[in-house]
Amino acid sequence: MDSKKNLFAIIAVIAVIFVGCGSGNQRNTVYASEHDWHQFLGPDRNSTSPQKGLLRSWSENGPEQLWSVDVGIGFGGPVVKNGKVYLLDRDDDTGDIMRCFDLQTGRELWRFANNSPGSVSFPGSRSVPIVDDRHVYAVGLNGELLCIDVNTEKLVWNRNIWSDFGGTNIPFWAIAQSPLIYGDLLVVASQTQQAGVVAYNKNTGSIVWQTPALGNPTQMGYVSPKVVKIHGEDHIVMITSSTNPVQNPNAEITMGNVVGIDPLTGKILWQYVGWNCHISVSCAVDAGNNKLLIAGGYSLGATMIQVNKQTDGTFHTFEIFTTEEFGDQTKPPLLHEGYFYAMYRTNNKRDGLVCMNMEGQIMWKTGRNPDFDRGSMILADGLILATDGMNSLYLIEPDPKGYKQIAKAEIFRAGTQNWAPIALADGKLLIRDQNKMLCLKVTQ
Repeated sequence: MDSKKNLFAIIAVIAVIFVGCGSGNQRNTVYASEHDWHQFLGPDRNSTSPQKGLLRSWSENGPEQLWSVDVGIGFGGPVVKNGKVYLLDRDDDTGDIMRCFDLQTGRELWRFANNSPGSVSFPGSRSVPIVDDRHVYAVGLNGELLCIDVNTEKLVWNRNIWSDFGGTNIPFWAIAQSPLIYGDLLVVASQTQQAGVVAYNKNTGSIVWQTPALGNPTQMGYVSPKVVKIHGEDHIVMITSSTNPVQNPNAEITMGNVVGIDPLTGKILWQYVGWNCHISVSCAVDAGNNKLLIAGGYSLGATMIQVNKQTDGTFHTFEIFTTEEFGDQTKPPLLHEGYFYAMYRTNNKRDGLVCMNMEGQIMWKTGRNPDFDRGSMILADGLILATDGMNSLYLIEPDPKGYKQIAKAEIFRAGTQNWAPIALADGKLLIRDQNKMLCLKVTQ
C-alpha cells in the first residue's frame, strides 16, 4: 500500500473512533468509501457516491458485464459491504430470503430464508437492506424485521414492525421499509396507530424509543426515515401520506405531515402540516441551509420547506414553494450544484427526467425523448448513472442548461421493470430487474 493509501486508512480509523465516541450530532457521520454502498441510496442516503474514474464512453453493448445471477421478482435493491453483496430476495411460497454474493465473481456465499409466505399486488421484495461490520438488516413485505449475523449467517433477532404495534391488514402494496442505522440504533417507520417511527437497539432488538402515530395511520405510506442536518443538528425526517381518495373514496380528507425527530430520544422536534400526497414513497432531500425538498408522485409535485430554530430552542417550519411540475414516484430527487434532478413519470404524466432549481423553476424536461419510468440514479464523478425503469442504462452529464446524454445501452430485455434502487461500489454497478441482477464495470 502506498503512502496516500496509508494516509486514507489512518483517516478512516480516526473517523470511526471519533464517530463512536462523539455526541449525538456526530454519530451518524459516515466515512464514504468508494468500495461500499452499505444502505438504501448509498453511503449518505442521498444517491451520491465518492467513486472516481467513471468511464466516459461505452461500447455498443454498454459497460462490460462482469457477472449476472438469477433473482426472484421484486423491487428491493442490493447493498455492498467489505466485498460482499446483500440482496433481500423473495419467494412467495417461502418468504423473504437474504442472499449474500461475492462482489468480484457473483458467487452466492450463503442465503437465509425466513418463513413468511404470502403475496401482494406487485409481488416480490421491497426493502433495501442495511449492513454494518457485524449484521445485515432488512424488512420483508409482511413487516418482518430481520437481523442476521454476516459471519455466522444465522438469525440474531427478529421483530415485526407492523403487527407488533397494532397493524392489522397489510397495506395494499405491503411494507416497503429500508432501515436506517444511527449509532447503536436501528430506525424504521412502523406507521401504525400505535407507533409512527421506532428505534431498536441494533444488537439486541429491544425497543429504545417509539413515537406516537404520525399523521393519519390509516393512510399508509411507503417512506423510509432519513437523517438531515437542521441548524447543525441531526434530525430524523419522516413523511406521512394524505388521504388516498381512490382507495378510500368515502374517507375524510386529511393532509400528510413532514416530521422532525430527535434521533436519540424519539422526541418530535417540529412538523410541517399540509403535505398533499396520498401515496408517499420518496424520503426527504436535505437541500442545505435548513431546507428540505419533499417530492411526491401521482402528479402531486413537490414542496420545499424551511425549518428555523427559535431563540427558545424550538423549531418553526414554513413552506417556501409547492409545484406540480416536479416530482418523483419512487425515489428522492438528486441534488447537484444547486439543482434537482428527478424522474417524473406517473399514471398521468410523462415528463421524463426533469431539472429544477432551488426556487422551484423548471429548467428542462425530457418528456418521452428519452422516457424515464420509475428508474434509479446515482451521482458519481460529476456524472449521473441512470436506469430508465425499463431496459436501458444512461450516462448523463447534469447541466441546468439542458439534457446532456453521454451514453446509452440496453441491458435488459424489452418489457421488463427495473424499478429497484441501483448500487455502485468498487467501480461496479449493480442493477436488478424481475429476473436477473447484473454487475457492470463502469470505471476505467
